[in-house]
Amino acid sequence: MNLLKWTVIVAASVVLGVAVVQHLVCPPLDMAVSLLLCVGLAVGLGVLVALGLRGRARLLAVGVIFLGTAAGYLVATTVFLGTEEERDLPALAVPAAARRDHAAVIYFTHGEPQAYSAMPWLETFRELDADGVSFIPTPFRPFFFLKFREEYLKVGGSPHNFVHQDMAGSLEEAFRAEGDGATRFYMAFLDSNPRPDEAVIRALNEGASEVVLATVFVTVSSHTKAGQDMVEELGVEQYGVPICFADPLWDSETLHEMFVARANEHLGETPKSKVGVLLVGHGQPEDWDKVYPTQTEQEILFRQSITDGLVADGYARENISLAWMEFKEPEIAEAVEGLVDRGIEKLLVFATSISASSLHSLYDIPEAVKDAGLPEGVEMVNLGAWDDDPIVIRAIKERVDSCRSATR
Repeated sequence: MNLLKWTVIVAASVVLGVAVVQHLVCPPLDMAVSLLLCVGLAVGLGVLVALGLRGRARLLAVGVIFLGTAAGYLVATTVFLGTEEERDLPALAVPAAARRDHAAVIYFTHGEPQAYSAMPWLETFRELDADGVSFIPTPFRPFFFLKFREEYLKVGGSPHNFVHQDMAGSLEEAFRAEGDGATRFYMAFLDSNPRPDEAVIRALNEGASEVVLATVFVTVSSHTKAGQDMVEELGVEQYGVPICFADPLWDSETLHEMFVARANEHLGETPKSKVGVLLVGHGQPEDWDKVYPTQTEQEILFRQSITDGLVADGYARENISLAWMEFKEPEIAEAVEGLVDRGIEKLLVFATSISASSLHSLYDIPEAVKDAGLPEGVEMVNLGAWDDDPIVIRAIKERVDSCRSATR
């Protein structure tokens, strides 16, 4: 009988550890079931120990439950972090040269699922680990997904991919307006489907004579490299189809103009001398700077150029601050406090490195500004990500046109 009790205690403890991980990382619709399982197992173990054991056996059982739960938790965490997305790529069947009669533009950007999904961050963790970047220790990673899921629930979902689809449509319209009715356009995301390799395969199968990846990112980074690696693994050159990777947009003078125009649209009656502008970059871990140094460097240069444009338009340089969303300093709160101390009456906040509305631009950045404690009388306007702005579309088109010219 005692052997049976101890077997039940050990098994239930391990299952409890697994259930805890499941609750921390599961989709919102599964939260109630996973929580009920955790509570049921915990209560059952408590009752079994309280009523079925005495003295030292009870103390020993507490230790066994702790170790069993920890073991189940660690095993489940390891299995969860090793989960990989299954993708079925279409077969590559490039038609003969005579049937290749149009250019293909792959609109390639980050992507963010509309509803909570663990997969994008699972891939990011593997990328961080492969590059030897110190981040969240493995045992604590399920709690990161808990926080990530809570952000989705607070925002109500991410419009990121839909905004990018609108932007890709606007890009196509810009080409059509110039009389280009032949070029075909395809979506590709780094963290959502379709990925760049799938989009390129579809373009080639449909007879593309050249392929341009419109890289809708700010910097050359781990993200752009990941997309480029996916495409290069296809070996497109062997089919005689030229492929070009458009440069990211950090040094696009056209894109810089958008920030000035948007700031002016939201001035209202506030004099420019009393307007504070917060340009928030994304940031990456210092360890990653050694592997992808261009990301931080180009994020800084990007915002410095925006600053120069704002100053040339009449904004006070001392009232423009650069901050980082994560990993680097100054943090958002510190930058906001500095601007408030200078006596601003309105604060314009840009998520400068975010191409389309996302959790970062809709929640993380404005929440960080609010947490800094703006005094009464200082109005905060969240100008967010780039989104489907005509100036942004023009900047992307310029990159595509430049890329196509380089391959001819």
